[in-house]
Amino acid sequence: MRVVVTGSTGLIGRALLPALEAAGHETTALVRRSPGAGEARWDPSAGRIDAGALDGAGAVVHLAGAGIGDQRWTPARREVILRSRVDTTRLLSDTLAGLGRPPAVLVSASAVGYYGDRGAEELTEASGPGTGFQAEVCRAWEEATAGAEAAGVRVVHLRSAVVLDPDGGALRRQLPLFRFGLGGRLGSGAQWFSWISRRDEVGAILHALAETALAGPVNASAPGPVTNREYTRLLARALHRPAALAVPPAALRLALGRQLTDELLLGSLRVLPKKLLDTGFRFEDPALAEALVAVVGKGSAGARSQPFH
Repeated sequence: MRVVVTGSTGLIGRALLPALEAAGHETTALVRRSPGAGEARWDPSAGRIDAGALDGAGAVVHLAGAGIGDQRWTPARREVILRSRVDTTRLLSDTLAGLGRPPAVLVSASAVGYYGDRGAEELTEASGPGTGFQAEVCRAWEEATAGAEAAGVRVVHLRSAVVLDPDGGALRRQLPLFRFGLGGRLGSGAQWFSWISRRDEVGAILHALAETALAGPVNASAPGPVTNREYTRLLARALHRPAALAVPPAALRLALGRQLTDELLLGSLRVLPKKLLDTGFRFEDPALAEALVAVVGKGSAGARSQPFH
């Protein structure tokens, strides 16, 4: 089986490619630079893609997208975030629809931000969309796969929670502060935090490729969401450091801007992976306490290899 992957140099892609290869599959990474071995070129900004690299592939995993939490959400940055997701997905989807031999499945990244700030409400794939910038982006992102769906490709919208791994993302930014005993809850700490380890994120992608019953939205989120207060306590405990501080909302808004702070840091998402569990997926890191000890103590968690047909 040949699998084409976009976003192969990101936090998830770097673990996904070796997991696919370890399971005996051939991979092709779509890259924006001059391609090397096992790579093909695309230029989403110019609307160009190597369709020959996609024709005859068994599956496509689309992970490309600009970082959502690493800069203030200025109008220009919001446009970059939106376009990097919607335009690339539409280009990929429409290209797949025009192939003589399209792949059987497209696993396309999305995010739990689809649900918006929902307090303590338990959210499954049957829950409706929320409001706010994240929710708007996710709705447009998922709608951009319409071409592939209309052509009969099985499309999975992988709504990922915060991926925990010291190699990147939120945890990499938090670790230096927590290691110096300067970590603390954000605001009241009562907001719900949905998360997933990197190896379970990779495992969920492999499961979505293999499980033909999965289509549409799939929550890639550990079954044990926690409050920010509990997350802070468990991360500090895993590092054997105190975390008695609290970061006031005003300070966060001053440093990062109101919209990013209120949606990403203070927004509440209590997401459950109903479809994954219903189709037999087994999490290697279902509980946060053990997951944090594993990823903090051993560095980057290895990706699990899991065959699919």
